[in-house]
Amino acid sequence: MNAATHTLKEQWQALKAENPHLRIRNAAEKLGVSEAELLATQIGENVVRLRPEFAAILGEVEALGKVMALTRNDECVHERKGTYLNPDFSNPHAGLFVGEDIDLRIFLGHWAKAYAVTEQSEHGERKSLQFFGKDGLAIHKIYLTADSNADAFDALVAKYMAEDQSASEDVTEVPLVINEKPDTEIDVEAFKQAWIDLKDTHEFFGMLRKFGVTRTQALRLAPNEHFAKKVDKDAVVKMLEGAAETKLPIMCFVGNRGNIQIHTGIVRKTMWHGQWFNVMDPDFNLHLDMDKIAQTWIVRKPTEDGEVTAIEVFNEMGEIIVQFFGKRKPGIPELQEWKELVVSL
Repeated sequence: MNAATHTLKEQWQALKAENPHLRIRNAAEKLGVSEAELLATQIGENVVRLRPEFAAILGEVEALGKVMALTRNDECVHERKGTYLNPDFSNPHAGLFVGEDIDLRIFLGHWAKAYAVTEQSEHGERKSLQFFGKDGLAIHKIYLTADSNADAFDALVAKYMAEDQSASEDVTEVPLVINEKPDTEIDVEAFKQAWIDLKDTHEFFGMLRKFGVTRTQALRLAPNEHFAKKVDKDAVVKMLEGAAETKLPIMCFVGNRGNIQIHTGIVRKTMWHGQWFNVMDPDFNLHLDMDKIAQTWIVRKPTEDGEVTAIEVFNEMGEIIVQFFGKRKPGIPELQEWKELVVSL
C-alpha cells in the first residue's frame, strides 16, 4: 500500500471516529477525493475489486433474489426493492432491466469500476455490489436484503473477482459540459412547431439535439405556457402528498450519467427530515434535497396516445434531478387523475 493510500485510509478512519454516521459519499467530499478512491483503501479487508464485466455481472444479479437497487445524483436518492428480471444488453448504448419492481436504463459507456462490499451497520452486516464511473462517482449500487441469497452473492464475487486487488484507485475527471447557445442562434419558430408535432415522449431528446438546445432552454422556449410552465419547487411536495393521499400511482425517474432508475406505483408515506423531503415505503424510498432545487417545471409533450404531463426538477447547472409522471404505458392515455393533480399545483 502506498503512502498516499495509507494517509487517506487514516484520514477516513479519523473522520469516522469523529462522526460515526457520516456516509462515504460525504466523507469523500470532505477529504477531497472520490468515493471509489475511498472505498479502494479497504480492498483486502471488506472490499473486493471485480472485473469490469458489467453486463455479465448484472445478468447474474437475478440469482441474488430480492435486493435493494440504489441510484442517485447529488440532489436525490432513489431506492427500490425487488428482483432484477429481464436483462437486455443487446443495444450497445443502453441496457435495460424491465420489471414490475426493478426498472433501469443503463448506459454502460459511463461505467468503469465495480466492487463487492461488506460493511457493518447498526442493523448488522450489509453486502453490496457497487459500480462507479471513471471519475470515481457512484453510478449504481445493489444491496442484499433479508430476503436475498447470500450464497449466490459470494459465488458471484468469487467468479468476477479481479486479479488486481491493490488498495488504491485511479480516477480521471469527467468534465461537466453544458454549452448553451444564445437563443438568437436557434430557429425558435421551427423548434416550437417540432414540439407541437411530437408523436412520442422519446422524440423529445432527439428534438433537443436537432435544434442544439439544452433542456432548461427548451422549456423557456416552449410553444407556450401550456407546454412548459415554471412552478415553485413546493409543487413537488404538494404533488407527492396529494398522490399519497389519493393513492394515485405515479412514475418517478432518478438518474445520473450512467443509469436511470424508475419506480412505478403508489406512494404511501411522505415526510420531511431537515431539508430532505422523503418517500418512506417498504419497497420504495426517495430522498430529495429541497435546498438544491433550482428550477421546477410542468412539462407537456404530445404523443399518439394524447398528451403526457411531467414534473421536471433541475439543479443550478440545468441538470435534471428527478422527473415525475402519472403511471402510464405506451398505447394507454395518461391518467385523468394525474392531469387534475398537476393542474391543481
